[in-house]
Amino acid sequence: MTVTARRLTCVDTTLQDPLVGHVLDGRYRVEARIAVGGMATVYRALDTRLDRVLALKVMHPTLAADASFVERFIREAKSVARLAHPNVVQVFDQGADGSYVYLAMEYIAGCTLRDVLRERGALQPRAALDILEPVLAALGAAHRAGFVHRDMKPENVLIGDDGRVKVADFGLVRAVDTVTSTTGAVLGTVSYLAPEQIEHGTSDTRVDVYACGVVLHEMLTGAKPHTADSPAQVLYQHLHEDVPPPSAAVPGMARALDELVTGAAARDPELRPADAVALLGQVLEARAGLTAEQLDAVPPGALSVSHDNADDRTSVIPRSLSVPRLLPVNEDDGSVDRTSRFEQSSPFTTAPVVSQQAPGARPRRGMLLVIAAIVLVLGLGAGVWYINSGQFTKVPPVLAKTEQQARDQLQHAGLDVKRVKHAYSDTVKRGTVISTDPGVGERIRDNDSVTLTVSDGPQTVKVPDLQGLALFKAKEVLKGDGLVPGMVTREFSQDVTKGFVIGTEPAAGTERHTGSAIAIVVSKGAPVELPDVTGSSVEDATAQLEGAGLKVKIAAERVESEFDKGQVARQSPAAGREAATGDTVTLTLSKGPEMVEVPDVVGDSVDDAKKALEGAGFEVDEDRGLLGLFGDTVKKQSVDGGDMAPKGSKITIQIR
Repeated sequence: MTVTARRLTCVDTTLQDPLVGHVLDGRYRVEARIAVGGMATVYRALDTRLDRVLALKVMHPTLAADASFVERFIREAKSVARLAHPNVVQVFDQGADGSYVYLAMEYIAGCTLRDVLRERGALQPRAALDILEPVLAALGAAHRAGFVHRDMKPENVLIGDDGRVKVADFGLVRAVDTVTSTTGAVLGTVSYLAPEQIEHGTSDTRVDVYACGVVLHEMLTGAKPHTADSPAQVLYQHLHEDVPPPSAAVPGMARALDELVTGAAARDPELRPADAVALLGQVLEARAGLTAEQLDAVPPGALSVSHDNADDRTSVIPRSLSVPRLLPVNEDDGSVDRTSRFEQSSPFTTAPVVSQQAPGARPRRGMLLVIAAIVLVLGLGAGVWYINSGQFTKVPPVLAKTEQQARDQLQHAGLDVKRVKHAYSDTVKRGTVISTDPGVGERIRDNDSVTLTVSDGPQTVKVPDLQGLALFKAKEVLKGDGLVPGMVTREFSQDVTKGFVIGTEPAAGTERHTGSAIAIVVSKGAPVELPDVTGSSVEDATAQLEGAGLKVKIAAERVESEFDKGQVARQSPAAGREAATGDTVTLTLSKGPEMVEVPDVVGDSVDDAKKALEGAGFEVDEDRGLLGLFGDTVKKQSVDGGDMAPKGSKITIQIR
């Protein structure tokens, strides 16, 4: 199958999906099905109100009836809405339409890391780290916000056509300080589960670190570290076998990469980095110590991919992650043997000398000339070396180290600290180095100076008071303060006009990191209690509802009911529920009562007669009179047996 065909297949796998073509909640037009999971189906949809394409995650209707599943689904929306991070898939909205509970999310045009691994096999270390670093940045933001992903795997790493990397599917997130034990099932995918998840059913930030170690191993080698014929065997390997270093499958792999994988995927959680932020610091430090040759080494598990058409944008693999084509070295371009090229053009290169000394002359003069020439060449070579390399050193790897540790390491390398700058960072620990100038690994003259940029930790701002503002104005205020408008929910309010802000979550005055998402609660206006209009004519029901400030919609279907034909059989929402002014009430009209044949019960005992009539859907009334006070046999019935009567109507039996 070609790359293009496979990509088209994964976009719309079912032509008969009932939601495709449907407008959900009067706003989101479902265009195609993207993927199906155990809990929900993801669709590509168009927000008809804002005219933008987004991803719609719709819970399976069979699960929507389970309150615990709905609660977990909504928890995902709230959790992700709090993570305003460029490497986390953004959640725009959450709602329900009948039996459909949904999330409206950012749509990423591209592919998953699983697609990349399936297409490319093992990746070059540079490409693997290019993917891992933004993944760790996203998880680091989640960990520092108090959440654990718990289901990190290549399927949940999205790579956009523009090369952006984002983490998706926070449906399993759970607060770090809550109990995460499971009963009967272990959440997550077996190939990426940490031993403590399997053995104890508990999770903290280090289970995400373990999964990232496994994912890095798979990117570097093209294969999962634990494979077996059954999931149970894989789980056993997680518990009893260490994740092997990548160099076991890829000879010559840099030791720093081995240490990253084995450290992150250690079976003992105490031996792993504490969270994704700590692991990101180790990754940055390891990368700075790798040479270009080590970063661009093509592993034996890499698959060959043709790129004849450079403009083919239907490829699953973004071009920013393409494996460079290895070109044969052209020895004629001077890039292989610069020393010989220099010697060939050197003015000190001399032709062979033919000895013409007289017989018996001492050869000392010729020997001295040879020695002088050798010394001259060596001196010249040393000078060239000094000019090109000898007077330079490389900036040592000091990222993620404290300021004092960085100073000590720079001093040991013969360098000084010229200046220390400070900057806010959501992912780098306060007091540790974010960057250097010149950058780590760059050449710098001996005894020169380096500028350090040290993290001040996340920048925080106070959530502004938005109560009473129109929604659009509230969003402008949040953006002006460096915050991000998050999920919008609506509630009834006696005090705040419909469409204006009631409050925020977190509340006004709470300190939050810049870029954090702030949920907004908007007023639906004062609640209106729905009157009961069942049994009324359409005209009377419409007048009563519109008088209460509500809109009326007549359903196309008609149903059989106890009410006469043309009367209101049922209403949605039901009577007694609260609605907002301007909300729509749907009325379903009656086709009239269902006619049912009346059983013949004359001569039956009272109990048998009642059982037969009630079983047919009738109400029963007993008429005993004076003579039937002690009788037990039906003498007569108000509707003769065999006749038709409205289901639910009353049948009177006379008893003697």
